[in-house]
Amino acid sequence: MRQFVVIGHDAPTTAEFSLDDLAGAAGRLDVLCRCVTSAFFLSHAIREDVRVHLVLADTYTVTFDGSDLRRLNPDERSTAALVRNALEEREEAIGHVPVETSPGVSLTRRGFAATIDDVASDGAVVQLHEDGDPVVDVDPPTDPVFVLSDHRDFGDEETARIESHAKARLSLGPQPLHADHAITVAHNYLDTDGFERY
Repeated sequence: MRQFVVIGHDAPTTAEFSLDDLAGAAGRLDVLCRCVTSAFFLSHAIREDVRVHLVLADTYTVTFDGSDLRRLNPDERSTAALVRNALEEREEAIGHVPVETSPGVSLTRRGFAATIDDVASDGAVVQLHEDGDPVVDVDPPTDPVFVLSDHRDFGDEETARIESHAKARLSLGPQPLHADHAITVAHNYLDTDGFERY
């Protein structure tokens, strides 16, 4: 299983946002939607061994699970609609018990700390950071949990929480990448066994 936790600092926490302004009024939800599509889509298939957790303004987490995922299309608007549908069901989420809002999509009432604490028990937490160790010098982890941020840097509390769990802090290249591009490169790193096999 490959997992990606993406923090959306300004992401909406209610369904009251327009699908026509994801980059503005929806708090850069466009970035998070691109991360979802980068994590799941192959040329003619969906990766079933992937799970993506979108942490929305440290209040809710929307999880996409590739093994059950349906109705995901490769565009930001339809992905944002799945997030909006999840937020419409937020009152049904009790504590950390998830509510399934469509096949393969669920919402929990928890922020970043609880989400990272939970997924850390499933695999090796890896912080993707431009100042990390070069990924080419590190063997691919088993069951990695990659942690990324949206257009903003990790906050001090987020960094401390990540570091308390992280097995590695890796850089994917000499130039800083957008989160969705970083996910694509991370997949290629794993698909090729650390760029050793093609």
